[in-house]
Formats: sequence, structure tokens, C-alpha cells
Amino acid sequence: MAPPPTRRALSGQAFGTLLLIALMMGANHVAARFAFNDGVDVATAVTFRSGITAIVVAVLLKLQNVPLRIAARHRKVLPAIALLVAVQSLCLYAAVARLPVALALLAFNTYPLWTALWSALIYRQRAEPMVLKAMPILLLGLALALDVFGAASGLGAAAHWNTIGAGVAFALTAAATFGLVLILTQHEAADVDGRLRTGTTMSMVALIAGGAALAQGGFHLPQSPSGWYGLGGLTFLYGTAFTIMFTLLPRLGVVGNSAIMNVEPVFALVMAWMLLGQTIEPVQVAGALIVVVTVMILGLRRSG
Repeated sequence: MAPPPTRRALSGQAFGTLLLIALMMGANHVAARFAFNDGVDVATAVTFRSGITAIVVAVLLKLQNVPLRIAARHRKVLPAIALLVAVQSLCLYAAVARLPVALALLAFNTYPLWTALWSALIYRQRAEPMVLKAMPILLLGLALALDVFGAASGLGAAAHWNTIGAGVAFALTAAATFGLVLILTQHEAADVDGRLRTGTTMSMVALIAGGAALAQGGFHLPQSPSGWYGLGGLTFLYGTAFTIMFTLLPRLGVVGNSAIMNVEPVFALVMAWMLLGQTIEPVQVAGALIVVVTVMILGLRRSG
């Protein structure tokens, strides 16, 4: 997982790098849809993605001489965080496999609300007024984007939710799980080096996802070149984005995630339209923009 956000102003180079990371993360999910359409299952995709990323981070740890010691108090929380990240990864890819990519990512982008909820439930911290004010706006945007009444689709509410219900449930589960990951990381593991934390987490996620794949009868590999391109693309894009995040961003004065990267669903929307032929209605686009702008404002409020 990434270190806490910085409070320094972004340079132009840092801003461009963050946009590049958002682009690669969005492209990762579009590539995943190509793989899923060609017979790859979610557990296989998460295993490949997390395993290769863990290897890349391990090389970085070696090259940068990062101490590999983990304090005793972290040895319980890090496996718990890894298990939650595994659930989040599996659920988000399951959502991408069932929904238009942009809609899956938009539903996942409700994680700031879940973060506030978990913080209140576990650590008795009251949500910031800004978060409380943003909640109805974020939910309104999501309702428009998902076409909750089935008006844009013309199917009616019942038929529409029969189509999207499972995907939305997976995306919201991923958001809730990721919100819990952020809270536990902040309160229980913030002092662990971000590179070491990411390496251990990705390694454990690969093992968990690999075990899930074997329990379902083994890995489901692509059946044609397009599927292999998708599986290779999602692995390369995800691993490269993380490598940039932990090597280049600190040198540019940016540590960890930024609100700028929440434009990922917008990039995914455009790429899914161009490459997969996925389209959504204008009212859904408006809802998507409401969600993205609201989440970005929340992120800028926290990091500024």
C-alpha cells in the first residue's frame, strides 16, 4: 500500500506523472476485461498481477537496500491487511468482469465514504464536515451513473438491476474493503516502509489468489492471443504503475496517492469506449463526472 499523501504542492512533472499512473490504472482494468472475455477468471488475473508486482517490488527493495525487518506488532496486522487487499482485488476485478469498466470503477470510488464509516466505527473518529457534506452529492452522482431506475437503459428498474446488481455489489464490497484497508494502514501500519508494506502485501495477495484459483480447479488461462494480450497488459500496467509510484514520485516530492489519480474512471470510460465498444448514456456520464469531481475535491481537501 502507498504511504500517506503529501502536503507539498505538485510540480508540473509530478502532476503529469500522476495522470500517467491514473491512465495506466484505468488501462489495467480495460486490459482485464479483454482477459475475462477470453476465459481468464478473476483469481488467475489477481494471481498474475500481484505475483509479478511482488517480484518487481522485491527487486526495488534489494536495489534500494530497504531493511526487511518487521516489528512484532506489525506481524499480525500486515497479514490481515493483505487478506483484505486480496478480497478487494478479487471483488473489483469481479465487478469489471460484469459491468462496463467505468461504472465498476465509479462504484469503487465511493471508498472515501467507507473510510469515514470504518474510522467512526473502529476508532470512534467523527467524520469531517466536508465528508458529510459530500456524501449525498457522491451518492447522487453514483445513482445517475448506475441508472438506478433503469430509465437510461429502457429496461426498467427490476430488469436493469438483474443485469448490473451482482457487479455493483462486488464493486461496493471492494470499496468497503479498501476503506477498511486504508484505516488499518493509517492507524496500525503507517510506520512500516511503504515499499516493504507493498511487497509483503502483494506477495500475500498472490498466494491467497493462487490458492483460490487452485481451489476452483486450477488457473484459467486465455484461449486466444487477445486474452494473452489482456492478461499481459493488466500485469504490465499494474506493475509499472506501482514501480513509478515508489521510485519516481518520491523524487518529485509526491509520496503515495493523490486526488489527481481519481480521474482513473474517466480514462477508463474513454478507453473502454474506444477498445471495447462500451458506451453509457449522457446522464450516466454526468453522474460519473459528479462522482469523480467530488472524490477529487475530498482528496485535495485532505492533501492540501
